[in-house]
Amino acid sequence: MSGSLSSPLLSPEILDALKGYASNLDRSVTMVLQIGEHPKRQELVDFLEGIASVSDLLQLEQRNLDGLLRGPLSFLLESHGRDTGIRFSGIPSGHEFNSLVLAILQSGGGDLKLGEDVERAISSIDKPLDFKTFISLSCHNCPDVVQTLNKFCLLNEKFTNEMVDGALFPELVERYDVQSVPLVFLDEVLFAGGKISVANLTEKIQAMGDMPVEPRTELPTQDVTVVGGGPAGISAAIYAVRKGLKVTLICEELGGQVKETLGIENFISMNYTTGDKLTRSMTEHLTSYGVTLRENSRVAQIEQGQLKSVVLASGEIVETRSVVIASGAKWRELGVPGEKENLGTGVAYCPHCDGPFYKDKAVAVVGGGNSGIEASIDLAGIASTVKVFEFLPELKADEILVQRARELSNVTIETNVAVQSILSESGKVSAIRYLDRQTDEEKDYPVSGIFVQIGLLPNSQFLGDLVEVNDYGEIEVDAAGRTSQEGIFACGDVTNVAYKQIVIAMGEGAKAALTASEYLMLQSERELPTAEMLSQTS
Repeated sequence: MSGSLSSPLLSPEILDALKGYASNLDRSVTMVLQIGEHPKRQELVDFLEGIASVSDLLQLEQRNLDGLLRGPLSFLLESHGRDTGIRFSGIPSGHEFNSLVLAILQSGGGDLKLGEDVERAISSIDKPLDFKTFISLSCHNCPDVVQTLNKFCLLNEKFTNEMVDGALFPELVERYDVQSVPLVFLDEVLFAGGKISVANLTEKIQAMGDMPVEPRTELPTQDVTVVGGGPAGISAAIYAVRKGLKVTLICEELGGQVKETLGIENFISMNYTTGDKLTRSMTEHLTSYGVTLRENSRVAQIEQGQLKSVVLASGEIVETRSVVIASGAKWRELGVPGEKENLGTGVAYCPHCDGPFYKDKAVAVVGGGNSGIEASIDLAGIASTVKVFEFLPELKADEILVQRARELSNVTIETNVAVQSILSESGKVSAIRYLDRQTDEEKDYPVSGIFVQIGLLPNSQFLGDLVEVNDYGEIEVDAAGRTSQEGIFACGDVTNVAYKQIVIAMGEGAKAALTASEYLMLQSERELPTAEMLSQTS
């Protein structure tokens, strides 16, 4: 244990909190720093010494691990003398501070909280996998990916994961052509980019193994199974369980889109909150009830019948008397040539994550709604110029946002234009090609980055033709949340209900749960066996 507390990154309050966390360590954890010289090295040494000072089970050692570590700004974690496979290249402060703290606690015996399905899948991989995850300390999506891959390393000794702070390793950013984060490479080949859930990472890795997915049923028959962990899904689960029903909630990640939202100013009862805080509050409320939670899981399909079968990608089958679909939505893509080809090399969907890569560069924002105008305002403080492209003749954003954007000298706005394609040179975005819809003139506008902010695409694809959807892929529901299939209900952004707002999603979730409860009560009167009766006879 070192006694240095001189790091400006570690306040007394942070150190006190770390002491509390470190009291839960079951075994020793050593941070092994590669020897060498670098202008930022002393800052890293002070930072790691400060962390090591909070517990006798934490040590910092400086060794020559050439071949395992990148250089004098790289360190790894050992647990009880064994290499965990977890590496950090850079100073994991900012959003990545939690990644380091969690890696230490989990290396010291803390619960990984991944669930049996994920642990089973990752542990079964019998080949070495070497991951490299590029991050920005300002990216709020990056820690989720880093933390997931770190947990995978602790599950499987054949895995390694190196967090790389692109700001401190510009030569690597250039070599790997990194223009957005998080960006994950596996054995030097691009593996995944952007926000990616634990379930999706698990499936991508599992696809490289030789273990077949075996169907299995582990839970007794449920009364209500909720698909989705955003505001609508959590609300539905809480309302359903309060009716005395057996409830399971299945989701890839609790919080949904809310977790990605930095600032929330229109949630009634509070002037301001953040997506992370609201997600924590919703999660605490949910877990205070007896809801069975299947987090980090993806639903592959739903089979209709008197008892419905909810089939997970992991192979588990949940039999249930009713289903509430609250699977939300994701960023909508432009669907033009050059978009997918330049994802990560100039095309991005998260201005907060990827904006710092475009400092003093020209960027475009496609979309004139609230998200697009908010993005242009944020990017104006980073980029040299920001140009907004809107398809309609008028902007759709709130007037207060439009006024704020128009007051910025480096923001310009083009309306009544249609993006035709995204151009690139030498593997990087070079321009956006668009059509002036009034003159039919096609123009090219040189940019280094393009941020797509054109709304949401409902996550309804996994349903196939099970329920009726509209032309936008939204599930058609009536005023009570009923779909076209008996016993299947839907709520939130995946439905055709107008206005995709948190407060509306919560109300729709409550409504769908109450309708499902009413449905089950009527079915019971018709002698449909209850979940309790079915579990007793199985």
